Amino acid sequence: MTTQIDKEACREAYNQVRDDNTETSWAAFKYEGSTIVPAGVGSNYQDFKELCTDDIPLFGFVRFTTGDALSKRAKFTLITWIGERVGGLQRAKISTDKTLVKDVVQNFAKEFMISEPRELEEEYLRSELKKAGGANYDAQASEVHQHAAAHPGQNPPPSSEACSR
Repeated sequence: MTTQIDKEACREAYNQVRDDNTETSWAAFKYEGSTIVPAGVGSNYQDFKELCTDDIPLFGFVRFTTGDALSKRAKFTLITWIGERVGGLQRAKISTDKTLVKDVVQNFAKEFMISEPRELEEEYLRSELKKAGGANYDAQASEVHQHAAAHPGQNPPPSSEACSR
């Protein structure tokens, strides 16, 4: 049977995660028969991880706050979870069914296909998002803060990158 998606319900869950005015940081989507439906939304990433059991496939849309001392921003990721005990036919079907999810979940910085629980660790995902995010100002911010502490009232030195040009 061809897989369908409850677009309206899934879009509502997706929009809750995208909305800066809510605490919602994740939405999960599961199979209910041959239809993909919301499996839940929440503000605690641990609750999302607990949905990722070894016997089911699941799609997740997750918001992480990334950045550094000078720039904080929301980054979104699409996670395709395939539990270790999911059968071969279901695994193959997930790749094509993911296109249905992507019709709803359209804006994300990075996509993950995960079947190992350790790859769901928040710090691992954050580091991967940070790598995909571009500039990293952590070192420069640290340099500025150290100078400010040592020399109150003075302008910070130019960054080492600017000096090398």
